[in-house]
Amino acid sequence: MRKLFFLFIVLFSLTVAGVSAQTDLPTSKPLKIENANPIEPSGTPSSGPVLNMPSLIKEQPSVNMKDPNPVKMLRDEELVQAGTGMKIDPRIGPGERLGGSGQFFADQYLGDVKSSGKFIGIVCRDHEYVDGDRVKIYMNDMVVEQNLLLTGAFKGINVDLQDGFNRLDFEALNHGSSAPNTAQVDVYNDKGELIYSNKWLLSAGSKATLIVTKESM
Repeated sequence: MRKLFFLFIVLFSLTVAGVSAQTDLPTSKPLKIENANPIEPSGTPSSGPVLNMPSLIKEQPSVNMKDPNPVKMLRDEELVQAGTGMKIDPRIGPGERLGGSGQFFADQYLGDVKSSGKFIGIVCRDHEYVDGDRVKIYMNDMVVEQNLLLTGAFKGINVDLQDGFNRLDFEALNHGSSAPNTAQVDVYNDKGELIYSNKWLLSAGSKATLIVTKESM
């Protein structure tokens, strides 16, 4: 009798668990899809807020398509002819602007030297490529050598000194076949001693200046 009662209890428990398991299963609901709004065949967009962008161009350009160059990057009054305001020194020869070094060598101050002798000896030579450079020599604004051709060897003259300052100017008459006019100048006192040496680079028409001060005995 007890066995039958126990069996009944077990079967009842299984039946209740099965019913509870069925009631715990999630229930599904059908998905309802609504109809989309039909598209108008005319294709007219719906009106909405308009973004008002400020104009970055104050003046609308007028373009004439018949003009071969209708578009201009600058206004006419802002265009400047190339080379406007450029000044060319008249002492620069055409060879220096075209076939020369392209540089302008202005007047050059060579410095000063002192001597107590009655005269000095001045010698010059082309210390670079010998290309036909020529110079004119002045002593106190007076021409003492009209046309000295500079070669590879030293050539020059002797000049008397006045008391005080004496100004020597070497004017480049040309720049030879290759600019600029190049030379080495040496100065000797009346005893044959070298008292000065220097070099110059000059454009045609430029001058190199040396001051010689005669000291009293």
